[in-house]
Amino acid sequence: MPFNQKIYEEVKQIFIAYLESKDLRKTPERYAILEEIYSLDGHFDVESLYAKMKDKEYRVSRATVYNTLDLLVECDLVSKHQFGKNLAQFEKSFGYKQHDHLICTECSKVTEFCDPRIQNIQNTVSELLHFKVMHHSLILYASCTKVNCENKKV
Repeated sequence: MPFNQKIYEEVKQIFIAYLESKDLRKTPERYAILEEIYSLDGHFDVESLYAKMKDKEYRVSRATVYNTLDLLVECDLVSKHQFGKNLAQFEKSFGYKQHDHLICTECSKVTEFCDPRIQNIQNTVSELLHFKVMHHSLILYASCTKVNCENKKV
């Protein structure tokens, strides 16, 4: 999916409002990190994001990338996932439909899927137990078929 300038401008305004509400500095580095994230497709980790920023000759520290990611997660512009390994994965979340994840236990490939029945279950449970569900996370661990798996042990 190509970079969407309109979505970026929208998320930037949300981020600016969030920074102002917390009395935090609005720096070009933070905006550059936000823009880089919203130009990516799929999941990424901190190190790959940091490397991309360095490749593009942005002067950002690893700490700035970590801290900015934390802020973006706090204001719901980025989602953080822990897919079983010790490595946190992130993805942009603004304007993207709710989805869940299927992870291969052999090659660690992450596949996203959306099934409306999950939303129905969430609504039913919410109603029955009198909770307001803010968001959910569903991760299924499985093994790829032999044809698809990049690391399959034959």
